Amino acid sequence: MDIQTYYLLVPLAPLFGALAAGLFGKLLGRTLTHRITIAMVGVSLFASMHIFQDVMAGHTFNGAVYTWLTSGDTSFHIGFLIDRLTVTMMLVVTFVSLMVHIYTIGYMSEDAGYQRFFSYISLFTFSMLMLVMANNFMQLFFGWEAVGLVSYLLIGFWYTRPTAIYANLKAFLVNRVGDFGFLLGIGLVLMVFGTLDYATVFATVASHANDMAPIAGMSVNLLTAICILLFIGAMGKSAQFPLHVWLPDSMEGPTPISALIHAATMVTAGIFMVARMSPMFELSDTALSFVMIIGSITALFMGLLGIIQNDIKRVIAYSTLSQLGYMTVALGASAYPVAIFHLMTHAFFKALLFLAAGSVIIGMHHDQDIRNMGGLRKYMPITWITSLIGSLALIGTPFFSGFYSKDSIIEAVGMSHLAGSGFAYFAVVAGVFITAFYSFRMYFLVFHGKERFGKAVHHVAAVHADAAHDEHVGDHDDEEVSADHHHGLAVGQKPHETPWVVWLPLVLLAIPSVVIGYIAIEPMLFGDYFKDAIHIGANHEVMKELHEEFHGAFAMALHSLTSLPLWLAIAGVASSAFFYLKRPDIPAAIQQRFQWVYTLLENKYYFDRFNDWFYAGGARGLSLLLGKFGDTLLIDGLMVNGTAGLVGRISGVVRRLQTGYIYHYAFTMIVGVFILLTIRNWF
Repeated sequence: MDIQTYYLLVPLAPLFGALAAGLFGKLLGRTLTHRITIAMVGVSLFASMHIFQDVMAGHTFNGAVYTWLTSGDTSFHIGFLIDRLTVTMMLVVTFVSLMVHIYTIGYMSEDAGYQRFFSYISLFTFSMLMLVMANNFMQLFFGWEAVGLVSYLLIGFWYTRPTAIYANLKAFLVNRVGDFGFLLGIGLVLMVFGTLDYATVFATVASHANDMAPIAGMSVNLLTAICILLFIGAMGKSAQFPLHVWLPDSMEGPTPISALIHAATMVTAGIFMVARMSPMFELSDTALSFVMIIGSITALFMGLLGIIQNDIKRVIAYSTLSQLGYMTVALGASAYPVAIFHLMTHAFFKALLFLAAGSVIIGMHHDQDIRNMGGLRKYMPITWITSLIGSLALIGTPFFSGFYSKDSIIEAVGMSHLAGSGFAYFAVVAGVFITAFYSFRMYFLVFHGKERFGKAVHHVAAVHADAAHDEHVGDHDDEEVSADHHHGLAVGQKPHETPWVVWLPLVLLAIPSVVIGYIAIEPMLFGDYFKDAIHIGANHEVMKELHEEFHGAFAMALHSLTSLPLWLAIAGVASSAFFYLKRPDIPAAIQQRFQWVYTLLENKYYFDRFNDWFYAGGARGLSLLLGKFGDTLLIDGLMVNGTAGLVGRISGVVRRLQTGYIYHYAFTMIVGVFILLTIRNWF
C-alpha cells in the first residue's frame, strides 16, 4: 500500500466509523456499532504506527490533497504535513482514543445513547487528527472548530440535564472568545504573508519580524500581534487563565469523554498549535513572555482549587488545568520539545486517572463524592493499582513518566531569562507540592482509611454524577434527572471491581505511564528527534543549556533525585497522608480557621460569578436596553408606527382637498398656474 494511502487512512477511518454509528447505529445495533468504530480507530492507530516508522526513516511529506477554494490569487487547500511532531501527536491521539473506545463498551453499556456516543467520540478523533495533520491555517481552523463542536455535543451528551446544557453552552461560548482572537490572528497571517500555507509563512517570517502597524496612535509589531492572537485561541482550547472556566464544568459529560478531552484531543490542541508555530513565536520575546506568565498563573492557581474538590472527576479536572499550565510555561520558555514531551506523558497518565475514576464511579454505583468512599483497595484491586500508578506519574515520582517530563519543565524554566521567568519558576516549583497534596488526598480518601460508603454521609447531586447506567438519561428527552435521584451504595452494599472491558484499558495505559518517559526523554530532549518540525532561535538557548548542563537523561535523573521538587512532592504526599489518614480532624479545623480562604477557593476565585454578572448580566442588560429603546421606541415607535402615523396625518390633510366638487378643483388649478407664473416672472 502506498504511504500516502496511509496518510488518508489515519483521519478517514475514524470518520467512517463516526458516520456508520451516527447514521446507521440503530440498524447496526450496539455490538456491531462498537466493533466498527473500535476497528476503525484501530486501523488509524496501525496506519499511524506505519507512518511513524516511515518518518523515523527520514521521510516527511508536505502536500495538498485537494483544492477546496480559489479566490483571486489565493487558494485554500486541504493538505497534510507529516513530520516528527505530527506523528507523535497522531500516535498519542489514536492510542488514547482506542483505549477510550474499548472502555466505553463497559461504561456506557446501559445508556440509551450508546451508538450516538460512539459516533461522537469517533468524530472527535477525526477532528483532532485533521488538526494535527494540517499543513495550512485553514485546515487547522477547520480541525480547531470541529473539536470545539464535538466537545459541545459530548459535554451535553445527557441533554436532559440542565447542568449539562449549561456546561456545554459555557464551553462553547468561552471557546468562541478564544476563537475570535484565533481567527483574527489567521486573518493577520493572510494579510501579512499573502498565504495560509505553513511552509511559505515559516520560510518568510523572518523578513516580517520588524513589520509595524499603527494602532490608536502607537506602533504595534505585527508578528507579536499575530502570535498573541493565535495564543488567545490556545487559551480557550487549552483552558488557560482566564479562559479556563469551561474545563471543570466539562465533567458533566460521561467519564470516557472527560478522558479523551483532557488527555489527547481538545486541550492539547493549543499546546500543539504553539509548538507548530515555533518559527513565529521565536521572533517575539513579548509573545513568549505573555505565554509564560499565563501558563504560570494557570499552573499555580488552578492547582490550588484541586485541594478542596470532593468530586473525584473535578479533582482530576483541576489537575489537568494545572498540568496544561506547565506545558504552556515550557512553550513560553522556548522549550517546545519539553512541552510536547510532557503533553505525551501526561496524555497517558491523565487518561489512566480519568478512566480509573470512572471505574470507581461504576463500583460506587455512580457516587462521585470522595468523602463517601474509603477502603476501596481491597474491593477494586486493579483499579487501585492503576490509580496508584497514575497518581505517582502525575506527581513526578522518580522513574515514572511524569518525573522526566515535569522536572524537565522546571529545569528549563529555571534557565530562562525572559521577562516573567522568575514568577514562572516559583509557580511550577510550588505547583509540585500542591499537585502531590491534592492527588494523594484523593487517592487516600478513595482507596485507604475507613470505609465510608453506604452511609449517606455526603451526596453529590445527581446532576453532578455520572449516570451511564441510569435509565433516566440518554435519549429519553422527555424526562429529566432530578437532583434527588439516588446515587451511591445502599446500606450493606459493597463496591465491586469493574468488567474487563473497563479495567483492560487501565492496564494498557498504566504501562506507558511508567515507561514512556524513560524511553522517550533521550531522543526527544537530548537527541535530534524533532529535527526541523520545531524551530528554536539562536537567542533562546534553554534547550542548549539543558544539554550542556546534564549531558543526557541519566544525568538529569540523578540531579532530580536530589533537587527541591522531589522533596516538595514527598512533603505533599506525607502531608496528605497525615491529614487524611492519621488526623482527619485537622483539615476541618483548618477550614474553619481560614474560612475566607476556603470560601475564595470554593467560589473558584469568583470567576464564574464575575462572568455571570459582567458578561451574561451585561448581555441581558444590553438586550433589555436594546429591546426597550431600540425595538420599542426606535423601530416600533419611530420607524414602524411613526411612519404609519405620518402617512395617516398626510393622508388626512390630502383627504380634505379631495372634496369631489369640480369648481374646487378648477379653483386649485387656477391658483397653481398663478403661483407658477409668479415664480417664473420673479426669477
